[in-house]
Amino acid sequence: MYTISTYDDPVVISASASVTDGAAIWMIIASILAIIGGILIYFLFVNSKTEPKGKFAKILKDFLSFRTMMLEPIVKILYYVATIEVILTSFTFIATQPWMFFFLLILGPVFVRLIYEFFMMLIMIWRNSRDIAENTKKK
Repeated sequence: MYTISTYDDPVVISASASVTDGAAIWMIIASILAIIGGILIYFLFVNSKTEPKGKFAKILKDFLSFRTMMLEPIVKILYYVATIEVILTSFTFIATQPWMFFFLLILGPVFVRLIYEFFMMLIMIWRNSRDIAENTKKK
């Protein structure tokens, strides 16, 4: 009678060890490259005193220095999607629970709007703080 054991096979053990070692080495190399790349991007592109030439370079510099926020359009899209989802979901209750249908149809979008306005309020606070900081620098 023959038994097959993969744990006693030195070839299988050394192959899995070399894969693990290779992944660990790559993680170390990737971390070092990310640190060097981040420092280079910051000092050569974001923190440089010269204005970039070209429209794309200006947009990229504003994006990398966090002068433009991506969160606002994402929150707007999520608001539209959530509102449509709540309205369409309310129609599943039209035959079984009419009171739940009217509740979701009327109050669902209101609740989604309140959540959206809270997130937009945080974005507006950030934007107004940025404007105040820019106006005080100019004086």
